[in-house]
Amino acid sequence: MELDKIKEIIVVEGRDDTNAIKRAVRAVTIETHGFGISEDTWRRLDNAYEEYGLIIFTDPDHAGKEIRRKLKERYPEAKEAFLSVRQAGKKEHNSRDTKGAKNKDEKKYIDIGIENASPEDIREALSKARATISEGSQGDEKNEMFTLTDLDKWSLVGTADAKENREALGEALGIGYYNGKSLLKVLNEMNIPRDEFLRAMKKIVSKDN
Repeated sequence: MELDKIKEIIVVEGRDDTNAIKRAVRAVTIETHGFGISEDTWRRLDNAYEEYGLIIFTDPDHAGKEIRRKLKERYPEAKEAFLSVRQAGKKEHNSRDTKGAKNKDEKKYIDIGIENASPEDIREALSKARATISEGSQGDEKNEMFTLTDLDKWSLVGTADAKENREALGEALGIGYYNGKSLLKVLNEMNIPRDEFLRAMKKIVSKDN
C-alpha cells in the first residue's frame, strides 16, 4: 500500500514513535527526547514551524501532555494529533506495578506511547488533525527530484566538509541533521523545492570561500 506523504513536520517524543509514524505515513519527524528539549532541537522546531508547519503528536500520558503544553505555548498555530490511552496503551497490568501512573486509565497499561498504536489509528489521528497531504504523494517512487549526484555536486557526501555542509543545510531547511543516505531520502520525501535547496547550498558554499 502506498502511504500518504505529510507536508508538516510531526513532533514526537522518541525514536520508537518515529518508527510507528513511518509505518503509517511518509513524514519527517522531530523527536523531543523528553521534557528537557535541547537548544538544537528548539532551533530545528523553530525552522520547521516557519517553513513547513508542525503537528504535535505526543503520548497521551502525563509526561506527553506536559510536553504538548510546552510545545503549544511556543507554537500556538501548530496542529495537534491525539490518541486515546486505550489506542496507545500496551498490555493491561496483571500485577500491582502501577505506581508511575497518574490516573486509573493509565494504571491499566504497562506502557503508553505512540509506538504502541496501530497504523490505522495513527492515520486517523493525523486526519483529524487536518494534516496536509503533499501533492504527488501517490505514484511512482522512482520519480525522485534529488539524486546522489546532487549530494556529490554540492559536497554533501564524500568530502572532508560534507558533514558540516549537511548540518548547515539541515538548519537552513529546518529538517535537522542527517547522514548522506538519509538526507537524500528526506529531501525527496518532503518534496523540498529545488530552488530552495539551491539557495541554501549557494549561501553555505559562499561562506566557505
